Amino acid sequence: MTKRIFRFHGRYFLLTVMLLGLEIFIGACLHDPIIRPYGGDFLVVIFLYCLVRSCGDFPVLPTAISVLLFAYLVETGQYFGLADRLGFKGHSLGRVLLGSYFTWTDIVAYTLGILLVLGLERGVQGEIDKGGEEDGLGG
Repeated sequence: MTKRIFRFHGRYFLLTVMLLGLEIFIGACLHDPIIRPYGGDFLVVIFLYCLVRSCGDFPVLPTAISVLLFAYLVETGQYFGLADRLGFKGHSLGRVLLGSYFTWTDIVAYTLGILLVLGLERGVQGEIDKGGEEDGLGG
């Protein structure tokens, strides 16, 4: 019997929606020197991880590594001024999503966020390489 890869997982989706709300709140309402610059980056990889896991039975470790590499790729784009090269100006959606400047603290925040995900997944399911609704944060 073939296992379906794409399947909706309500708990991961609920976490995704809650994290999106928190990210919007941080971006719109917080203007402090700690939570906005570091908390948002820490949470964004957790948000992306939950988003991916909400729509499929993907294994924990490959999903976490893929999300982390994607975040690193976006940050690398910031280093090379990708938003400027693509013509995104001011507070456009493209510029907000791609970011505008590289910092090593963002890399650290992304890494710590994924390490938290892996720790939580390990604590909840006992192993890192399982997927599915009955396992992990979403199950």
